[in-house]
This record gives sequence, C-alpha cells and structure tokens, in this order.
Amino acid sequence: MELGAPEIARLGMGRLNAARVALLGTLRVDGSPRISPVEPYFAAGQLLVGAMAWSTKAADLRRDPRYVLHSTVTGPDSGEEELKLYGSAAEAGQDLRGQAAGAWWQTWPAEKAAVFCLHIAQAVAIEWDTGHGLMTAHQWSPRPVADGGGSENPAALPGLLHPPGPCLSRDLGWRLWPGG
Repeated sequence: MELGAPEIARLGMGRLNAARVALLGTLRVDGSPRISPVEPYFAAGQLLVGAMAWSTKAADLRRDPRYVLHSTVTGPDSGEEELKLYGSAAEAGQDLRGQAAGAWWQTWPAEKAAVFCLHIAQAVAIEWDTGHGLMTAHQWSPRPVADGGGSENPAALPGLLHPPGPCLSRDLGWRLWPGG
C-alpha cells in the first residue's frame, strides 16, 4: 500500500527530529560503502547535513554525490518507524547554511565545515507491527510509476515537491519536505 508523499514526509520529519542523529551512507574511492553518523537539519525546506571539511565523508560526497540516509532505530523490537532516503548531495550556499537553526557548523569557520543539501530521488518509510510480525513499506519517487517511481505526476502533490533551492550545484532532484 502506498500512502504518498504527505505521509512519508510527516513520518520522515518526525523520525529525523526525534533522534537528531541519522546514518549517512556514501561511496569510498574504491566503490565500497562507508556509513557515518550525521545530524540532519531542516532549513528553507531543505534537508541539510554537515561534515568536517577534511573528513572522508565530505570527500566522498564531493567526488560522488550519491547517498543513502537512514533514520536511527533504538532496538531490534522497538517497532519504531524507519525512514530511508536515496539521492544526490550538493554543497549548500552560505545563506542556506546560516538558516539551519542550532546547527553545529554555525560556530565553525566556513572553510572547516562542509554542509550538504540532500536532494531526494527516492524515499521509503517502513512501519512495523511487531505484535503481528508485519512490516509495511511506503515508497515515493518524483519519477513516473512507469520508471519505477512512486507517483504518476509529482505536480499532483502540491506544496510538497519543489525544485531544490539554494545549493551550489545543478538541481539533481526534488524536495520532499514542506516549506521554503
């Protein structure tokens, strides 16, 4: 059963805001995966993550912008909803960096903190009914269903899908989050 973007956006924002930590998957130079904890922030309708400018995580995203972001889970039988986002990252401009209230990079010199916008190409929300042993997955993508996406027409979801905003690279996807 597909719920659609509004429900996935609600669930996703709830999960990311509740834990304040998520796991970011990137690709190393040799193509093997790397996973790193990050603190997600929302600013002007964009999803942002930061990294120390010299970190391998930042180098990974600069070289190959593909990522996966997974919300944290606190236990194997917690029944917590999960969020998985897939897409491309682009470095955020100074104005956008400054709009992320409470972000750790606010107190760092700009050259020491890399901040990335996460453009979302696909979102998956997982709901668990541990009492009955059921898992329900809801998928969204701005691509038409014929291309493997989750929405016939992204424009049919007003207020949720906007072209990406003030990032430094070309637009690589659509925003799922409301606002901005």
